[in-house]
Amino acid sequence: MAQHWQEILPIDRYIVSAGGLLHDYDRKVLTFLYQPLIGSACLSLYMTLWAELEENRLWSESSTHHLLMNLMGMNLKEIYEARLKLEGIGLIKTYVKTDEERSFIYELQPPLNPEQFFLDGMLNIYLFRKIGKNHFSRLKRFFTDQQKPKETEYQNVTKAFQDVFASATLGSMQYIQDVSGELKAEDDAQFISRQEQQGIQIDIDTFDFGLLMAGLNESLVPKKALTKKVKEVISNLSFLYNINPIEMKNLILDAINPNNEIDLEDLRKAARNWYQFENNEQYPSLVERTQPPRYRDQLDEPKTKEEVLVRSLETTSPVKVFRDASHGIEPSDTELKIIEDVMSKKKLLPGVVNVLIQYVLLKADSKFTKNYVEQIASHWARKEVKTVKEAMELARSEHSKYLSWDEEKKNRRVSTKKPIRTELLPDWFDKDPKKESAEGPKEKDPDLEAKKREIEEMLKAIDD
Repeated sequence: MAQHWQEILPIDRYIVSAGGLLHDYDRKVLTFLYQPLIGSACLSLYMTLWAELEENRLWSESSTHHLLMNLMGMNLKEIYEARLKLEGIGLIKTYVKTDEERSFIYELQPPLNPEQFFLDGMLNIYLFRKIGKNHFSRLKRFFTDQQKPKETEYQNVTKAFQDVFASATLGSMQYIQDVSGELKAEDDAQFISRQEQQGIQIDIDTFDFGLLMAGLNESLVPKKALTKKVKEVISNLSFLYNINPIEMKNLILDAINPNNEIDLEDLRKAARNWYQFENNEQYPSLVERTQPPRYRDQLDEPKTKEEVLVRSLETTSPVKVFRDASHGIEPSDTELKIIEDVMSKKKLLPGVVNVLIQYVLLKADSKFTKNYVEQIASHWARKEVKTVKEAMELARSEHSKYLSWDEEKKNRRVSTKKPIRTELLPDWFDKDPKKESAEGPKEKDPDLEAKKREIEEMLKAIDD
């Protein structure tokens, strides 16, 4: 699996360009609307690259990433990961040329304007979930102003073009023909302009439209109703609310209008209502995302039980893993905040967080305490754990250390002699057989053993 040093080095050069003229107002949009979703490090990288552009220009001078590291006080790994987030949210396009030395072009994309953002259908939902209703409403007021007076109150007296200007004479028309070849930009140049940014669009190939169509009756939903725009909305809603094709079919049936067309606004409302009904009136957050493909170990079709488990942890969101490990119980707001923090502040990837969730919940008898989770998460962050397998191996090798952390906390709370207890561990955890032989057989608690078997069956236990 490629690491950041395989993708980028300090000596690699880069040039900053602007995909459209950036305005000063964009800084407020980036700070108040984008920063809560991508974090301060990403915003700092964007602003630093923007600062390299001279005012009202589209290209910067060439620099090295070593200089960028010194300017930002960040290491190359942090810069690389921040760049990936900016790419994912549509604020940067990256181009690379590999000759004798590698060089990059970082093309800054303008952010969505406030109206586009608040009506986006994805980013606005994530922002609402992140900052809450009150702050969301405050931001919406900040980025709006009073409407102009109604037209009935004022009379439009604006003159038309033909009322102000006269038509060109024949001679001046000939002049225009003579210089027409000079009106376009040179072949190696472009006019400085502003192109409005488009919203986030999930690749429609990520959704199984074949399975969706197989479940839809042609007489109820004709194929022509699934236009390109409709498919784009379906793909976005599927990603946002984690809706599979079978569930999406029912939502589409509720959104069909009398003209046998899919009403997109009704579909959005149906998807939102479905998600809130399934998730106790909550909105989705970015922890719903899964392990990025570049950090997945299990690329081929899994063959062994362990490979099946690794694939599951790589393709399942942390919230679902938490729910499954808790026998279907939804995480509380506090627990969800802990998961969000270890992903955003500790910068752990979703697959790694999934291993952490399984390990802590099963080892700590379904307790998910903030201090203990963050202590292990900090250790994994310092070890730069990126894949599911790396997280599993570290949990196995450091199990004794993690136990001592847990016992130290308990000893601070109680002074009585601690009871001997049997540890429940995730199914991927491989106990040391030599250690078990040295300790000798332990008396088994029937209830504990039954619970262990239940969890093992739920997680499709494997024996290494």
